[in-house]
Order: sequence, then structure tokens, then C-alpha cells
Amino acid sequence: MKESIMAIDATFWVGVSFILFFAVLIYLKVPQKINEILNKLITDIKNEIDESEKLRTEAKTLLDGSRAKLETAQEDRKKIIEQAKKESENLIIELNNKFHKSSEIKKNLAENKIFQMKEAAIKEIKDNSIRLAIQSVKKIISTSIDKSKLDSIFQKNLEESKAAIKKIKS
Repeated sequence: MKESIMAIDATFWVGVSFILFFAVLIYLKVPQKINEILNKLITDIKNEIDESEKLRTEAKTLLDGSRAKLETAQEDRKKIIEQAKKESENLIIELNNKFHKSSEIKKNLAENKIFQMKEAAIKEIKDNSIRLAIQSVKKIISTSIDKSKLDSIFQKNLEESKAAIKKIKS
């Protein structure tokens, strides 16, 4: 029994000290302070969660804005590339047309120059032929025919030559 009394005594004193411990905690308002600390921690955590949610929303908004700007930039890039292609094609066509027009003008100028040179050569040949023919006729007439016949033939040939020259010029 003595052992059971001691066991009761030890158990009793453990129970008493346990109750006294909780009484001191309640007297010193430790549970309220713990509760306040926990409530403050909960409030701080809620504030941090709210702040992080706010930051996440802002980040999402910025991300969406950046994506929209990127898409717009890509569309603008495509438009600029398309415009540059069209302008380069138009420039190539324009330069090609200018080259062909320039070639055509040079060809026409060359053809006109050749035609003028040909006409000048033909005229010179005709003039020389007429001059040579007149000189030949003069020599033949002066050596073989008398002066009266010569004057009549000369006048006749002169008028025929004038008529021939008029036909050639027109």
C-alpha cells in the first residue's frame, strides 16, 4: 500500500502541478497571447496571400499586354515585309520598263540616224551621178557636135535634168 500511496502521491502531485501549470498559463493570459500571435500570423499570411494574388493578377495583366504587343509587332512585321516585297517588285517592274523604254528610244535614234545617213548617201550619190553625167554630156557634145546643135541639145538636156532633179527631190 505504501507503494500505491506513493504512486497516488506522485500521480497526485503530477496532476496538481499540471493543473497549476495551466492555471498559471491562464492567469498570465498566455493562451490569449498565443491566440493573438496566431491571429496576427494568420492576418499577415492572409495579407501576403492577398498581395501575392494582386501581384499575380498584375503579372498576368502585364503578360497579356506583352503578348498582345508581341502579336501586334509580329503582324506589323509581316505587313512591313509584305509592303517591302510589293515595293521591290514594283521597283523591279518600273526599272525593267524604263530599261525597255530607254532601249527602244536608243534603237529608234539609231534607226533614224542610219536612215538619215542612208538618205544623205543616196542624195550624194545622185548628185555626183548627175554632175558626172552632165560633165560627160558636156565633153561628148563639145567634141562631137557643132555649136548650134550643141546649144539646142544642151537646153533640152538641161530641162530634162531639171525635171529629173525635181522628181528626185520630191
